[in-house]
Amino acid sequence: MLPALWVSKTGLEAQDLALTTVSNNLANVSTTGFKKDRAVFEDLLYQVQRQPGANSSADTRLPSGLQLGTGVRTAGTQKIFTTGSLELTDQPLDMAINGRGFFQITMPDGSISYTRDGTFHINNEGVVVNVNGYPLEPEITIPEQTNQLTVSEDGIVQATLFGDPAPQDLGQIETVDFINPAGLQAAGGNLFRETAASGAPVAGVPGEDGFGNIEQGALENSNVEVVEELVKMITVQRAYEMNSKVVSAADGMLQFLTQNV
Repeated sequence: MLPALWVSKTGLEAQDLALTTVSNNLANVSTTGFKKDRAVFEDLLYQVQRQPGANSSADTRLPSGLQLGTGVRTAGTQKIFTTGSLELTDQPLDMAINGRGFFQITMPDGSISYTRDGTFHINNEGVVVNVNGYPLEPEITIPEQTNQLTVSEDGIVQATLFGDPAPQDLGQIETVDFINPAGLQAAGGNLFRETAASGAPVAGVPGEDGFGNIEQGALENSNVEVVEELVKMITVQRAYEMNSKVVSAADGMLQFLTQNV
């Protein structure tokens, strides 16, 4: 069997995964706080038939040797944590982190997940929660008679009640950062989980020590660039076609052998 068939087969599989990554990016072009992925590839093992640098005579060596590649495979996908554009919504519970950092979300099992999606709501107990009803950590409770809610750039939450002009402090929003955000595990629902690759979360005050400011009444858009993804899609499509051409060429060679030998 021609080795080219198997090499091109690995190329087809790799380009199929690359297209899946591009399609997921495009599908989430309007997802708040979404971070785009890119596929990372590496070449497979080589069949070394003549070792580079081996002796070709008593006094000479091979300058390059003979090495045959066996294809390509997907080494991984990498999250790109560039900041998306900010969209003003004028909703008091919409918050965006302008810079580095993540909001903390308490999950039903008590663990902490992390998100860049600042679309928050109030549940029936007045607790600030995300779209799935999971509370923000540290927990912030909004009084029933709140007339105006204010979140400062450094995360201080204050409420002005009806009939009381003096604002009340409700708490401090803490954000966290990671030494390697790309190592976080994407859990769906705009949430990430800590892994050994991401490192431990480092808590801080928004606007201090490199943490981004909190912008109230705004949301962070997806960082997917549509034109860039469309160009990638065209590139992937052409690479897929070229690998399929190799399959056709190898098939033609085998057909010639079976019919003429």
